Amino acid sequence: MAFNLYISHFTPTIITYLLLFTTPSISALNITELLSPYPNLSAFSALLSNSAVASDLSHRSSLTLLTVPNSYLTSPSSVDLTRRLSLSALADLLRYHILLQFFSWSDLQQISPSGILVTTLFQTTGRASSNFGSVNISRNPTTKTITLHSPAPYSPSNATVLSLVETLPYNITILSVNSLIIPYGFDLMASETLPPLGLNITKALIDGHNFNVAASMLSASGVVEEFEADEGGAGITLFVPTDIAFADLPNNEKLQSLPADKKAVVLKFHVLHSYYPLGSLESIVNPVQPTLATEDMGAGRFTLNISRVNGSVAIDTGLVQASVTQTVIDQKPLAIFGVSKVLLPREFFGKESAVPGKPGNEVIGSAQSPDVSPSPDNSPGFGGPSSHLSSPPGFREDDRSGVDVFGQRSSCIVAALCCIGLLYVLV
Repeated sequence: MAFNLYISHFTPTIITYLLLFTTPSISALNITELLSPYPNLSAFSALLSNSAVASDLSHRSSLTLLTVPNSYLTSPSSVDLTRRLSLSALADLLRYHILLQFFSWSDLQQISPSGILVTTLFQTTGRASSNFGSVNISRNPTTKTITLHSPAPYSPSNATVLSLVETLPYNITILSVNSLIIPYGFDLMASETLPPLGLNITKALIDGHNFNVAASMLSASGVVEEFEADEGGAGITLFVPTDIAFADLPNNEKLQSLPADKKAVVLKFHVLHSYYPLGSLESIVNPVQPTLATEDMGAGRFTLNISRVNGSVAIDTGLVQASVTQTVIDQKPLAIFGVSKVLLPREFFGKESAVPGKPGNEVIGSAQSPDVSPSPDNSPGFGGPSSHLSSPPGFREDDRSGVDVFGQRSSCIVAALCCIGLLYVLV
């Protein structure tokens, strides 16, 4: 009797540890490897690789990728389009097919006929006019057809979703569509090149007069060189606290006494790995944004919640809510904004943020979490519960039967077998 009680008490704990240690970790996203099991998407995959857009996605998560099968991409009109575009223009066209929001198939089924506006990777480059770097997704309740098109009225370019190819909640969903979508106002004849890089971030902050502390910290840490190197591709956005913001830090926030590696993480916590002009921040669709610190410390951690509050851009860390006070520089591919407070990550400064076995998670301060919006960790795309997926009309089973790049399915099976075996042994 006592033995059975002992087993019933400890079995859930043992099973929990088994599941914890057999759960696979998701590393950098290799989109070409994800597409490799689908030969009918080989031409689109090649375009992503040749244009370097695939590398833009390597450290991103919570995406929906719109792919065009070979049978549609090799049509005369599509071949003519992809051949006459310059490499940089082709890259922007492909970025327009990358939605910065995760959609499960059930999410798509709930979209209203009037549609929703979703930001694409092209919008974040700053090269789209107005909000024409976004796409409108709508669903016809009668035919069950899901359509994507430019938000411009009477846009001639649109595409229809053919099928669900693959989904890895809440990391990426891959859909196939029947056509390339051309952003409204996109110059198909232009041989556009990317703007010159190498803007001096430290000099820009010093010239701004209110950011001497931040400029000094960036120079001393050495991360500014990394920031400047990241200006290529999709660009970067920096949120820089003013000198007054540093002076107003509570005494118990020992930011300056942090070791160099943790101080560098805090600085990277102030940077988004995409160029966002102020207008894009004000209309951002997915409020939970990964930072450069997320790339170093793991998906779903060190994220910022960005929203529009009382007419200005608000940035919420879970401990601190700051607002954008000024634009220091907005020159593609670099945007620097002054913010009213130092952005303190709760992973370092929260009361209950220490995670055993994770380096760099020791609690530094004792800041109280304000009554703010829901924690980014509980938002879709960062470890929330998986949505049930129902098969779309015309969905092909072989579209989902490819190699699981991250080994999630096999690891889950191993975990389940271990748990069943352990129960037999203990009972």
